Amino acid sequence: MQTATFGGGCFWGVEALFREQDGVIEAFSGYEGGDKENPTYKEVCTGTTGHAEVVEVTFDESKISYQQLLNIFFENHNPTELNRQGVDVGTQYRSAVFYHDATQQQLANETIARLTEEKRFGDKKIVTEVTPASTFFKAEEYHQQYFAKNGGSCSI
Repeated sequence: MQTATFGGGCFWGVEALFREQDGVIEAFSGYEGGDKENPTYKEVCTGTTGHAEVVEVTFDESKISYQQLLNIFFENHNPTELNRQGVDVGTQYRSAVFYHDATQQQLANETIARLTEEKRFGDKKIVTEVTPASTFFKAEEYHQQYFAKNGGSCSI
């Protein structure tokens, strides 16, 4: 089993997307990249903790590769929007890849370079941050599998 962590705006949609992928064992909504221990949703929403809303994905690499997860991530959110996704605005909604090893870092950077070269997003610059994984704080239980529990959807 391996771990991948992605921030692509509101974590509800990101979590739901990854949960439906064959080879994903688990996906949890949470917070990463900030400087406050055990932040709450309310605190993260202020934009003052430095955390991004993220999804931590546990996956079986024999069924789905990290590169496939990266492709899904970049195909399903707008990595050219700085500190926002759609109507969600703030640093907590930034596009981010938190890598867990040198291979993940390399693949993330190569993917961004390829998408830029292909002009996948036209002339818009990809602003996705690629940073080392830090402490993942699991979000409150009511955020886990939010759409499965409450219905609804959002574009990521």
